[in-house]
Amino acid sequence: MTRQYNPWLIAVVVTMATFMEVLDTTIVNVALPHMAGNLSATTDEITWVLTSYLVANAIVLPIAGWCSNVFGRKRFYMSCVALFTASSFLCGFAPNLATLVVCRILQGLGGGGLQPSEQAILVDAFPAEKRGMAFAVAGIAMVTAPILGPTLGGWITDNASWRWCFYINVPVGILSLILSSRMVQDPPKEKTESKVPFKLDFTGLALIAVSLAAMQFTLDKGERLDWFDSPLIRTCAAVGVVGLISAVIWELRQHHPVVDLPLFKNRNFAVANLLMFTLGFVMFGTTVLLPLLLQTKMGYTATDAGLVLSPGGVVVMIMMPLIGWAVSRVQPRRLVMWGMFMHGIALLLMTRFDLLVDFKTVVLTRCLQAGSFAFLFIPINTMAYAQLPPGKNNNASSLLSLARNMGGSCGIALATYLVTARSQVHQTMLSAHMTPYDPAFRQAFGALQRALPGARPEAMLYKTLLDQSAMLAYLDVFGLLAALSFCGIGLALLFRDINLKSAPAGAH
Repeated sequence: MTRQYNPWLIAVVVTMATFMEVLDTTIVNVALPHMAGNLSATTDEITWVLTSYLVANAIVLPIAGWCSNVFGRKRFYMSCVALFTASSFLCGFAPNLATLVVCRILQGLGGGGLQPSEQAILVDAFPAEKRGMAFAVAGIAMVTAPILGPTLGGWITDNASWRWCFYINVPVGILSLILSSRMVQDPPKEKTESKVPFKLDFTGLALIAVSLAAMQFTLDKGERLDWFDSPLIRTCAAVGVVGLISAVIWELRQHHPVVDLPLFKNRNFAVANLLMFTLGFVMFGTTVLLPLLLQTKMGYTATDAGLVLSPGGVVVMIMMPLIGWAVSRVQPRRLVMWGMFMHGIALLLMTRFDLLVDFKTVVLTRCLQAGSFAFLFIPINTMAYAQLPPGKNNNASSLLSLARNMGGSCGIALATYLVTARSQVHQTMLSAHMTPYDPAFRQAFGALQRALPGARPEAMLYKTLLDQSAMLAYLDVFGLLAALSFCGIGLALLFRDINLKSAPAGAH
């Protein structure tokens, strides 16, 4: 007989590798300048280290469920861990940029299957009424890893070498492989789609891979290439949209599609995907913007900016188990509504920041925002899986992971673009007042001349103009993300109430 392990041990084991995978999406960000210098690459060339990983990751996510059904979930999961671990070592050993990019593609392909596999394993390991606590373990990894990534990456780069940003994955991956081989089991046959044929839908797979790769490239490179002023970005965006529409039409007509789109007929699952996209959008958008604001406009070092985010990670670790306990006692949609409200309030408070805001205020506001993640991640996942038919957990986890990751990519792309665009708008508006005919300008100009004889008041006032324009742009984006969070309250109202203790057996 197969030994049955405590599901909590299984949850910890499968979360280990997922934590490293999510961490890897941000840990190398601060190490890019060091990589560029060491590998003799330009600033633009070295960004392919990030883009290649994200594109490969996006391609695997939607087909991870199909792969689990065909090859067996345990075999697929362990293959992903092995590929991620081996390619991490090769990334650290890479002698040049081309080799590093190829290894990052392999790393992204392996990492793409970890998140959906982990969620499907947790869903099958726990009964419906206990899934909230299981998702709390996964949620801690999903939320804290992107927060810790830049801080840890900066410390490793400053004190060792950028190569150790990849090497640290190796021991964790090996340990995960050993434990997974003993503890993780494939679900019983009645809970799997045992009749899924090995025949591969090459047309559907090609359409999905090309469209998602093109969309991810557009989102990642759009800001750098000036968006639709670039022929390359226009082409990729067109390929992404046309390819995605074609993929949906094709997949809906197949008897054994690569992506199980009919799952969206389940209202709770469809709403959960919309909310997961929204969560990824606002969470990753803010996680990128806040450190950027602190470092570029307020003089924070990378370490200090990381210290602003770190207390939020502690709040998440405290709140996740509490919400995991509450989700089986309170209707999850109410928790989601409260989480979106909390998140919107936190972002509204950020719109009150200025260039002189103190460290404590930023940390407390970030902690309020981080606390809202617990009210969102666990209940949304719980609602998504509660009423699914038997054998659909693998496919569902792939789609949920894709929704969150694509939401994050869209959030980062739109947020960084709007900061640039709105800075220019505010600069134009404020510069209209930099004229000798404006009393406030004359007063400030005269005060600087008296206080700093021999200085150039024009240059100092212009720098102030640029800083204030950028600050106002950040506030605009925080306000937009707050509005999106409040819209999430309306989406949560679309959920149907569920009874977790009477959830379908196949969804356990």
